[in-house]
Amino acid sequence: MKKNAKIYVAGHQGLVGSAICRRLQKEGFRNFALKGHSQLDLRDQHEVQTLFETERPEYVFLAAAKVGGIMANNTYRADFIYDNLMIQTNVIHSAFMYNVKKLLFLGSSCIYPKYAHQPIKEEALMTSALEPTNEPYAVAKIAGIKMCQAYRQQYGANFISLMPTNLYGPNDTYHPQNSHVLPALIQKFYEAKTEGRKAVEIWGSGTPKREFLHVDDLADACLFLMERYDSEEIINVGTGVDLSIKDLALLIKHYSGFDGDLYFNTEYPDGTPQKLLDTTKINNLGWVPKIALSEGIKEVCLEYELKDDLLESFVAN
Repeated sequence: MKKNAKIYVAGHQGLVGSAICRRLQKEGFRNFALKGHSQLDLRDQHEVQTLFETERPEYVFLAAAKVGGIMANNTYRADFIYDNLMIQTNVIHSAFMYNVKKLLFLGSSCIYPKYAHQPIKEEALMTSALEPTNEPYAVAKIAGIKMCQAYRQQYGANFISLMPTNLYGPNDTYHPQNSHVLPALIQKFYEAKTEGRKAVEIWGSGTPKREFLHVDDLADACLFLMERYDSEEIINVGTGVDLSIKDLALLIKHYSGFDGDLYFNTEYPDGTPQKLLDTTKINNLGWVPKIALSEGIKEVCLEYELKDDLLESFVAN
């Protein structure tokens, strides 16, 4: 991509989109088409087409999505499938209609079967049943992949799809019920510490294993693949290393400074037993992550603590 190329980052205010913008700016890109929620409803076909007609972006990073943790996915099933289908359909079709040079679609590791062989290769897609708790979201993401492939096959559109593992980092959403497991745990531990509680409740048994990638590493991979990858085949982005939810909780407990106990509430679902991506494909292209999980969690815990301190200072004044 030329440094003056017009770039549209869909979802630039979110965890992934904001990281992509930071990475592009660091690399010297400055010509962006950016519109937030108040200016543009990506579920509205007319609004999306107007954006493309007006801005004429050359490259598109499709990072916009309705996302959440296991509870949000299972509770708002209709919202997750409708919103995500509408967002990606409008953006992908408009990218084709207005001759975008290249589009990068961000899927999710939840597209893979619940009991996929570990580590999960890209070929595992649609080989058996999905995890029921997030099936609507996964189906929407699979539809996005198939749409990118279909537009490439029928029209020669240069659309690629990458599948990131579980993400965390700056600008994450912190909510005890609706956010992903890592930020949800951070909030729980800091609240317990502040309120002087003796224990923190962890949903499920703590035995499921998950892989976590810092969002800045994902942004680096997005730029890498936008400039070096041209195939209809999906490609995984992850660390190649996982850990149990219990070990994740212990790591966050350490960096948050909470000194109480952990209580595992098995009335909540565990979800997929293990979800570790095979990253051989992207590693062979020359990309590897740089941020270790312990380093990344230490960083986001500090960010969360500072944010709380700033809020308390603002309220006091």
